[in-house]
Amino acid sequence: MSSTQFEISETLGKLHEIAPAGYALGFHVEYTTPKFVFQTYPKAWLDYYSSNGLIMSDPMVAWGFEFTGSQKWSDLEDPAGVMQKAADYGMKYGVVIAVASDDSRSIGGFAHPDREFTDEETAQIEAMVISIHDNTADTAQLDEGTVEQLKKMSVMVTHPGS
Repeated sequence: MSSTQFEISETLGKLHEIAPAGYALGFHVEYTTPKFVFQTYPKAWLDYYSSNGLIMSDPMVAWGFEFTGSQKWSDLEDPAGVMQKAADYGMKYGVVIAVASDDSRSIGGFAHPDREFTDEETAQIEAMVISIHDNTADTAQLDEGTVEQLKKMSVMVTHPGS
């Protein structure tokens, strides 16, 4: 495992500690497809979200494409009720983080089951997202093995046991 892979793996573990109800991270989104995706939300929610096409009405996605920084889920406009539905799956509170550099954008949602994230936690999450964003910004500079391992990590985090 390269030092970049180790750093990213360690950071993803820390993110899961801070966001115990899970997270979804899409790095370097081009059009609508991220180069790397890491998700730890409950599988039942991921299945529901996917089968109902909620990405089209997800206020985190809309906010993340328009802004950078952080925003509490409770402060997002959510006419389709996506965040209320997430709460039904144990993700009652959360924050969205969006990072942009050059022509690249990364967006993540982080959930907590029983309270809002503190300002300190939000700042920690944002710093970690920026770190991964920066470490994976130029996949051409990463050796082929590292890129392949990151893709495998993406599958393992999203689909444990795969």
